[in-house]
Amino acid sequence: MNSPDIELERRIASRLLDVLIRAGLIVALALLCYRIFSPFLTLMVWALILAVTLFPLHQMLAAKMGGRQGWSATVLTLLGVALIVAPTAVLMSSLGDSVQQLITEVQSNTLVVPPPRDGVSEWPLVGKKVHALWSRAHADLPALIQSMQPQIGDIAKSALAFVAGIGVGLLAFVGSFIIAGIIMAFGKAGSGASLAIFSRIVGPERGPEFTKLSTATIRAVAAGVLGVALIQAIIVGLCLLLAGIPFAGVLALIVLVLGIAQVPALLVTLPAIAYIWTTGDYGTGEAALYTALLFVAGMADNVLKPLMLGRGVDAPMPVILIGALGGMAVSGILGMFVGATLLALGYQIFMGWVHTDPDALIGKEKSGTTVAG
Repeated sequence: MNSPDIELERRIASRLLDVLIRAGLIVALALLCYRIFSPFLTLMVWALILAVTLFPLHQMLAAKMGGRQGWSATVLTLLGVALIVAPTAVLMSSLGDSVQQLITEVQSNTLVVPPPRDGVSEWPLVGKKVHALWSRAHADLPALIQSMQPQIGDIAKSALAFVAGIGVGLLAFVGSFIIAGIIMAFGKAGSGASLAIFSRIVGPERGPEFTKLSTATIRAVAAGVLGVALIQAIIVGLCLLLAGIPFAGVLALIVLVLGIAQVPALLVTLPAIAYIWTTGDYGTGEAALYTALLFVAGMADNVLKPLMLGRGVDAPMPVILIGALGGMAVSGILGMFVGATLLALGYQIFMGWVHTDPDALIGKEKSGTTVAG
């Protein structure tokens, strides 16, 4: 009587072993594919974000060019490289020069630290410590550096690595625009593939909804937040370079982070204007010209947001800022844009999944049927 049970157990064990082997092979293949693809992951994701963001403009341009998708993508790619990548390269080069100059001055003991103001010691919690450290740096910077040699050595290595990574980041920007152009040229096929993927993951009923949500989120964050912040950072940075403000590249990077956090760029441009008028190195007409340029550049987001932000960004700003900073820590400058967009997209998809509980929808349908009956 036990013979059928033993045979059933053997068949179940055989099927289970077969399933486990297949699953193991699939996992191994996925891990190998990820390992091969991982060096290009950030680049490809950013190129996809650019393609999704620029696709409506690409379609508009293609319609005016007689439906030539390839030519339209080529024109957009060249414009992106000329208008975005080239000024970014200038500012990133300035940033690298500023970091390199600071390291050189520290190593050669030629860096001069001004004395701290008396009001620094009155800052809450850290005022006295900051005033004491600042005073030591002003009085005897080499001795302070010698006492903090291990920490400064680590910071210098990180700074040099950051400078070296700037060139890689610029090449990644150029590469991402080229890849985005290729994706846009085959955008209609890609749109169908995205719909098929979401339909497979969340079901055919909610697949179109999640596809639209993902597209809208990517465009809102990339154009309305990151695009505005990047363009304003470029404008402010170029004005700072034109005015001869020290560390213009560093200040442009600060403007970029402030723009992502939705903080006005005037926090950078107003001190720069004060520097112009207090140093005495500028003539009155020259100072007035640079003041006007920097003030207008600091207010540029008020014009750019209505032009580039077609809809509100539903993801909270802390989510976007954390994504930007985390992405920058993982993958450098390019990771800042990818991280902000991906975290906002993940937040939106998760909240969309939360608000579309199938059990709740079934309950509403049943209650509606009962009332109708």
